[in-house]
Amino acid sequence: MAAKKQEKSSPKKRKQIPGNKPETNSSTSKKPKLLDSKPSNPRSTDFKKPPKPFKPREPGLDHEKQVPLSKQEGRLRAKELAEARKKKRKRHYNLEQELAHLWEKMRQRNISKEDRSKLVSEAVEKMKGKIPEIASSHVSSRVLQTCVKYCSQAEKDAVFEELQPHLLTLACNTYAVHLVTKMLDNASKMQLAAFISSLRGHVASLLRHMVGSVVVEHAYQLGNATQKHELLVELYSTELQLFKDLISKNEGRLLDIISKLDLQKSSVLRHMTSMIQPILEKGIIDHSIVHRVLIEYFTIAEQFSATDVIKQLSGPLLVRVIHTKDGSKVGMLCVKHGSSKERKKIIKGMKGHVHKIALDQGGSMVLVCLVSTVDDTKLTTKVVIHELQENLKDLVLDKNGRRPLLQLLHPNCSRYLTPDDLASLSLSIPSLSNKAEHDNSETKSSKVNNSGEEGSSDLELDEADTNAEDGLHSVEGGKKDPAIRRQELLVQSGLAEKLVDVCITSAGELLRSNFGKEVIYEVATGGAGGILHPTLDDKLSELYETIASLVAEPKSQESKEDSKEEHILENFHSSRTIRKLILDCPTFASTLWNKALKGKCELWAQGHSGKVIAAFLESSDSKVNQLAEKELKKLIDGGILKMPDPKVATGKKE
Repeated sequence: MAAKKQEKSSPKKRKQIPGNKPETNSSTSKKPKLLDSKPSNPRSTDFKKPPKPFKPREPGLDHEKQVPLSKQEGRLRAKELAEARKKKRKRHYNLEQELAHLWEKMRQRNISKEDRSKLVSEAVEKMKGKIPEIASSHVSSRVLQTCVKYCSQAEKDAVFEELQPHLLTLACNTYAVHLVTKMLDNASKMQLAAFISSLRGHVASLLRHMVGSVVVEHAYQLGNATQKHELLVELYSTELQLFKDLISKNEGRLLDIISKLDLQKSSVLRHMTSMIQPILEKGIIDHSIVHRVLIEYFTIAEQFSATDVIKQLSGPLLVRVIHTKDGSKVGMLCVKHGSSKERKKIIKGMKGHVHKIALDQGGSMVLVCLVSTVDDTKLTTKVVIHELQENLKDLVLDKNGRRPLLQLLHPNCSRYLTPDDLASLSLSIPSLSNKAEHDNSETKSSKVNNSGEEGSSDLELDEADTNAEDGLHSVEGGKKDPAIRRQELLVQSGLAEKLVDVCITSAGELLRSNFGKEVIYEVATGGAGGILHPTLDDKLSELYETIASLVAEPKSQESKEDSKEEHILENFHSSRTIRKLILDCPTFASTLWNKALKGKCELWAQGHSGKVIAAFLESSDSKVNQLAEKELKKLIDGGILKMPDPKVATGKKE
């Protein structure tokens, strides 16, 4: 019993024994290294930090012979240091006050240029030698920005020279970033080239920084093709980051660089993944340089890597990408190769932004791809189509806003989409396309193997080869029949009816508009394949009557300068649109003739309107020719109306 009591009390006795702790093996200690290195006793000889307050070493004495200051002397010394810091803060505060006073004067609108230049020069002189410190200040940085805006070129060069060693540090400062971008705007070619060269080795780290990424993007936008390439190359590979002169200026594409330098594709892919993933995780994807890197990444990405990036971008994040040319391509690739779940996320992420996206050049192309690809027409109608209907007239009259509407009315028409737009719509990710092609070929070959007939096997293999492209398109473009998708999105959603109503109420404005005329033409002809017939025949007849009533208005006798608005047959855009409608829509031609032009052709036989009259004889429909043949033949014989040239294109629909 006594032994047990002694064992229990022994730990308590150890705590009471003064002195250092027993030595322990660092490898077996459970504490972290930082805790083990910290002495338990502040008076221990292992403690290397000087005691507080700070006791400066007297000159002329060795470290070992250093005489410690008394308490009173230590307090006096600390007081002196505090007063010195206080004076420094006061001088800085006084300088800020002086600069703010000058700033209030120099930024006034009614001040003369001479007075402003004097104030700017005075402010620059006061800031000389302290510009890097002032640039990161909340108040003084604004003064410096105004000075850079209005100062002379020599003063700008002096400021840039003083800031140049600190530009990378200032690029990550919340207040200094505005000054850095302004300095780049006003920089000479040599200064800009020097700054872009200084970014070498720091592009990836700056792109991961919320503030620093703005500076890299600004430099990327201002740089020429060579300088842009210099910034991009660093993100491709470690070798290209270390050795600047490995590639020539002409090798812009990543695949060309890999083949020319014989780089390992897997190594490049790993490096780019390590660069891109942190950027995507932080959501810093608004910049065009990031969009360019993503496009190049998709060209070499494996199935898993490409799918992972598409998953990360699908949703509200994609709305921030599609405003640039490369970002629009990224958006279209996400729509084409995304699963049904990811496409739903993309559409839901656009909620509330569809009108703004439609007015954007890149965004409108993503909407064109979306209405041509997504099978979930109910969700597309609920989010995209309904938001398009809210401001339909603005979209019809806008160059970009009309594109989704024209894509539904006449898909992939070269009159409305440029060759670049059509090429963007046909883009695909190689690794995911190869997967679709492989799956399609496996399906075809299994059908051949299951069929026991030897004679038919060759035919089925040929069909598999020829239809491989169609199978790939069905995987990327959805499984639903494009005609059914168009019908559901355009007609059944009510978009077509509202579109016809807009054309009726604003017929004159649309016909005279450079962009609206194309929409009203497609609506009046019933769309490609007659998609609006017979559902909206009554509405289309009303539209024909409206246009005919505009043509029937009396010809203005005033000069073009005095008249507020040209007659619809004398306007350049409207006269050509009406002429095309006469050639391509016999129902419209008969309505127009009977209501507006019968017996009045001699009045309109000259100028732009003469081409409209002559279109009745150019029409391929015999009934339209018979309507105007008698009246127009007299005008042609009398030399009033010129005979239409058969070599001229009739302007029929494609």
